[in-house]
Amino acid sequence: MPRPTPAPPHSTLRTSHTPGAPRTLRPHHPVATLAVTSSATAVALMTYSAPAVILPDTAASLGTSLSAQAWLLNGTPLGLAAFLLVAGSLADDHGRRRIFLAGTIGLGLTTALGALATSTWLFTLARVAQGAASAAILATSLGLLVQAFPAGPGRVRATGIWGACVSAGIAVGPLIAGGIATVDWRWAYAVMGLASLVVAAFVPRTLTESRAPRGGRPDLAGALTLGLALIALVAALTLGRDGWLRTPVGALLAAALVLTTAFVLVERRAAAPLLDLGLLRRAPFLAATAGALFTGFSVIALLSYLPTLLQHTLGLSAMNAAWLIFLWSGVSFAVALQARRLIGRVSARHQLALGFALHAVAVLTMLGAASAGSWLRVLPGLVVSGAGSGLLNAALPLLAVESVPSERAAMGSGANNTARYIGSAAGVALMIAVSTSSGDLERGTDVAVVVSAGLAVLAAVSVLLLRERRN
Repeated sequence: MPRPTPAPPHSTLRTSHTPGAPRTLRPHHPVATLAVTSSATAVALMTYSAPAVILPDTAASLGTSLSAQAWLLNGTPLGLAAFLLVAGSLADDHGRRRIFLAGTIGLGLTTALGALATSTWLFTLARVAQGAASAAILATSLGLLVQAFPAGPGRVRATGIWGACVSAGIAVGPLIAGGIATVDWRWAYAVMGLASLVVAAFVPRTLTESRAPRGGRPDLAGALTLGLALIALVAALTLGRDGWLRTPVGALLAAALVLTTAFVLVERRAAAPLLDLGLLRRAPFLAATAGALFTGFSVIALLSYLPTLLQHTLGLSAMNAAWLIFLWSGVSFAVALQARRLIGRVSARHQLALGFALHAVAVLTMLGAASAGSWLRVLPGLVVSGAGSGLLNAALPLLAVESVPSERAAMGSGANNTARYIGSAAGVALMIAVSTSSGDLERGTDVAVVVSAGLAVLAAVSVLLLRERRN
C-alpha cells in the first residue's frame, strides 16, 4: 500500500473531512479570508450605491430623460438579481474561490467600462455587467466564510463584520462618488474599478478553494429561465412608471410569470438545481428570503433615491447629499458590528423585525422635510433608520447561511441576495413612480416615505409569522 504524501512544510492548510461529505481544505488564516471577502463586498456595494448622489450629473451628461433615470439606478440590481443564484450554485459545484476571483476581476473591468459610456443604454449595460460581477462576489463570499469559520461565535462575528462591510460600502460609495464628481463623475467609476482589481490581486494567496459538488449536469435550463424571468420582471417594473396599462409592460409581466413557472418545473427535474425547492418548506429560509426582499423593497429603494430627491427639493449638492447617506450608513455599520452582542438574547428573526420597525418609525419622522426646506429635518430619521439597517445587515447573512445545509451555503447566500436585489430594483422603480407621479416632488417625497414605512411594517409582521413549527 503506498504511503500518503506528507503535507508540504509550513503548510497553511488543514484537511477537514467527515464520512460521506466532500473533501475540502480549511484555511489556517480565516482572518485573511474575512478581510478579502469583506473588502470585495464593500467595493461591490460602493459601485452599487455610487449613482445615488451623482445621478443628476450622470443623467445630464448622458442626456437621460427623467422617465429613463430608473435604468441608471436599476442596471446593477438587475444584474445582481439575474445572476446571484446562478453564481451561488456554480460556486458550490465548481469552486467558490474561482467564481469569487472571476467576480472581482469582472467588477474592476466593467466598472471601468461604465466610466467610458456615452449613452444611457451603454451605461445601463455596463451597470448590468457590474451587477453580474458583484453577484459572483456576494454569492461566494459567505460560502468562503462558512468554510473558514466553523459554526459558533467565530462565525457569528465573521458574518456580523461582513454585514457591517455591506453598510460600509453603501456609506463610502456615495462619498467617494460625490467628492470625485466635483471633477468628473466618470472618474468615480474608474477609481472603484481600480479598487476591485487591487482586491483581486490578493485572492490567489489568501483564499482557499472549496466546493460541494452534487454531480449531474450544470443546470443551464434553470439559469436561462431564471435570468430571463428576472430581466422581464425588472424591465416591466422600470417601464411601469410611465403607465402600467401599456402593452409592453403587460407583455413583460406575462413573460416573467411564464418564465418563473418554467423555472420551477425545470428545478423539479434537475439533478443539480440552482435552487433546492425543498428549502421553501423551511421557515427560517423563508424568513431570511422575505427579510432580504423587503430590505431591498423598502429600505434600500428609498435610500437609493432619497439623495436625488433632496438635491431637487432642498438644493443640496452631490457632496452634501453624500454626507447624509454616509451618516445613515455609518450608523448602520456601527450597529451591525455590535449586533453580535444580541446573539443568544434576540433571535435573528426578531432582530429583522426590530430593524424593520425602526426603519418605519424613522422615515415617518421625515414627513414634511422636503417642503420645510431644511436638511436638518431628516437627520434624526437617518440615524434611527441607520440603526435599523444595521440590525438587518447583521441578521440577514447569518440567517441566510444557517437556514440551509452548510454545503449549500453559497446557494443560501445567492437566494438571499437575489431576493434583496429583486426588491431593490422593484422598490427603486416604485419610489421613482410615486414621487414623480403628481409633478410635485415635495409632495412626492412624502408619498415615497409613507410607502417605504408601510412596506417595512409589512416586512416586520411577515418575518415574525415565519417561525419554525414545533411538533
